Amino acid sequence: MSESTMMSQIKRTFSLLNQRACSRSSSSFFTDSDSAGLVLQSHSTDVYQNLALEDWIDANVELQGRGILLLWRNRPAVVIGRHQNPWTECNLPVMRRAGIPLARRRSGGGTVFHDLGNLNLTFFTSKKAYDRQRNLKVVTDTLRRLRPGLDVQATDRFDILLNGRYKISGTASRLSRKSSYHHCTLLHSADRSALSSVLRPSCPGIQSNATPSVPSPVANLLDHAPSLQWEELLGALVQQYNTEFGLHSALTVIDPTNESMFPGVGEMEVELRSWDWTFGKTPKFTMETQLELTNEQPPARCSARLQMEVKNGQIESCHLDVPVEWVPVRLSSELSSVLIGERFCPHQAAAAFSALLRSESGATHTRLHRLCDAMLTVMG
Repeated sequence: MSESTMMSQIKRTFSLLNQRACSRSSSSFFTDSDSAGLVLQSHSTDVYQNLALEDWIDANVELQGRGILLLWRNRPAVVIGRHQNPWTECNLPVMRRAGIPLARRRSGGGTVFHDLGNLNLTFFTSKKAYDRQRNLKVVTDTLRRLRPGLDVQATDRFDILLNGRYKISGTASRLSRKSSYHHCTLLHSADRSALSSVLRPSCPGIQSNATPSVPSPVANLLDHAPSLQWEELLGALVQQYNTEFGLHSALTVIDPTNESMFPGVGEMEVELRSWDWTFGKTPKFTMETQLELTNEQPPARCSARLQMEVKNGQIESCHLDVPVEWVPVRLSSELSSVLIGERFCPHQAAAAFSALLRSESGATHTRLHRLCDAMLTVMG
């Protein structure tokens, strides 16, 4: 089935859901007796909309005695864990140039790259029924049934490995007072070159207690099962989920932006898109790095040292040690001072530097400009 045909079917399905939503509240959709087990597929490929839908279900749906499986895919995006540092986890300049967004999810775990070749599965249950190995069994049993020759095993880290080595699925989870969700990726045909280019650190010299990702060799299912198509995989996962949990749920396509079904989900999406959430929730960190400075006319070269402390994404302290033959001590001190209280962000820093740059001219301006550029580069 072509992508356009699949989207047409999704739109037709969603049209029926919209009609049903007009006469049926979100609460009745999730509490009717026939929805004790739900299998949902998101119509959206926007990472923030899908993460907001996860948050909405977790916050609003009574999960005692009920399970929900949500299937979703995103356009290219990088998703970091709740307690991670984006500057150490991903290549922000490359992502900006490629138009790849960064999102911070509410669950823990490591950083992942999403694109339309990756399937995300979210298992919602009560806290009491939380069982990650059983959820992963749905995936491994599905793959073994579809392609008996595939060697797939869930690990003690709740990853799924192919041939005992290649990671095809990673896991993260969130436990609330009464509810829980466990989500995992499944690499079908992801762009591995894009994955490797964006999952690299942006900034050198960062020290932090943030949760680090654990790099692993990865593979796509399509590399080892070339005939495995999306429709076959999705259908088999739904069937296996029903089998594992004794359900009879049909796949229902939903729109995560539908406020009539998910009231307040738009506000959750806005928060997830915000700088304060994505970057401002980064655990406190320090950065200490060396800056290499060069100038063509007249030829000159030297090294400077930059030290910063960053809390809630804002620069709390900044110390710049620059040889006096490059710029006067007065300027390096002023350059440090203008950053205090600013976001650890090259755009904000560039704006803070602009007034200081306008105050200088000639060779001093040129060298100060080189110094500012070097500082912006190490800020990702």
